[in-house]
Amino acid sequence: MAFVITSPCKEEKAGECVEVCPVDCIEEGKDMFYIDPDICIDCGACEAVCPVEAIYMEDEVPDDEHEYISLNRKFFEDN
Repeated sequence: MAFVITSPCKEEKAGECVEVCPVDCIEEGKDMFYIDPDICIDCGACEAVCPVEAIYMEDEVPDDEHEYISLNRKFFEDN
C-alpha cells in the first residue's frame, strides 16, 4: 500500500514531500505532485511534512478524494 497525494496539493505544490522522500518516489506533475505506488516504501516521511495535509495512506484517503488514488497511478502509467 502506498501513500496518495490528494486535492489540497493542486496548485500548491509546496515540495517538502519531495525533499524528504528517501526513495525518490514523488514526481512533479503539471498541477501537483504524485507518488509512484510501485516505489513508495510507506515510510510516512512525506505525510509528516506536507503543509497542506494532502497526503494519506491509500486506505485512509477520504471518500471525496478517492479519484486521486487512480490519478496517482495513471500519472505513472502515462509517463
